[in-house]
Amino acid sequence: MTTAPPSRSTSNESRAFRIGTAAVASLVPVLVAAIAILLTRDSWLSVRAFGLNFWRTSVWDPVAGQFGAFPFIWGTLYSSFLALLISTPVALGIAIFLSDLSPHAYRRPLIFLTELLAAIPSIVYGLWGVFVLVPLVRKAHLLMPGWLRRTPWFEGPPLGVGLLAASLVLAVMITPFTASVAREILKAVPATQREGAYALGATRWEAIRLALFYGRQGIIGSVMLGLGRALGETMAVTMVIGNNPQVSLSLFAPQYTMAAVIANEFTEAADDLYLNALVEIGLVLFLVTIVINALSRVLIWRVGAARLERVPRPAPAAAA
Repeated sequence: MTTAPPSRSTSNESRAFRIGTAAVASLVPVLVAAIAILLTRDSWLSVRAFGLNFWRTSVWDPVAGQFGAFPFIWGTLYSSFLALLISTPVALGIAIFLSDLSPHAYRRPLIFLTELLAAIPSIVYGLWGVFVLVPLVRKAHLLMPGWLRRTPWFEGPPLGVGLLAASLVLAVMITPFTASVAREILKAVPATQREGAYALGATRWEAIRLALFYGRQGIIGSVMLGLGRALGETMAVTMVIGNNPQVSLSLFAPQYTMAAVIANEFTEAADDLYLNALVEIGLVLFLVTIVINALSRVLIWRVGAARLERVPRPAPAAAA
């Protein structure tokens, strides 16, 4: 039985659909290029005045016309990676519990509450950080022994506001994103993977480890999604980080981030050079985000390539 060829109208609709979807998809690179061009154009005065020294120097003095973004780059990367270090084990624990260990009656309410954390506005997280986390961080700093407070990582006055408070707020904010995506990845792991592990005598923990290994590409992507959220967070971090442009290893020292300095000083820019310097910080944040996402994509590709290399290939057929 032969099927009738598609009509001309169906073919035209299919072609129009492909062209329309391609046009919508092409908006993404066009939008990224437009943002890069706009940021470069509006920061060109600062780029010409300071060059690469803008990335390397630490002096931020609008009165003297000296601008260096290194303290803001340091504060952004330090707080974001520390938040990632704190949140990743928690997020993976939540994802594992919800996908493999939680009783069915509790699973749906817990999923709802986890996703609800992602919907809370950042200003609310900031207020929670000011009234809850900052006093706890100050108390923890005061309870530390004197010899520990003299080390580079814990030195400084017990203010409460600082890098550790900002990192804890960021960790709480990015945990629901990482946990939700990781849970979906673990749900997508074929049941035959776990069943095969159980058939070979594996314990539940060993079966879960196998599922984590199977879905490691997606889990790495979920972690990078949380890192991207942490890099660009503004209000919550601004309220608890202390907003002091200095470079310090101390977890308790007040520091600054790129997003926070733009939010705090953009309306106060009194001259073109000052305004261009702030826009260049936005350009730096844009480039840092692109570089980190590119590195994460390379990591995911390498993990996938290593996984394909371990897949056994069929032996060649014997020659007749």
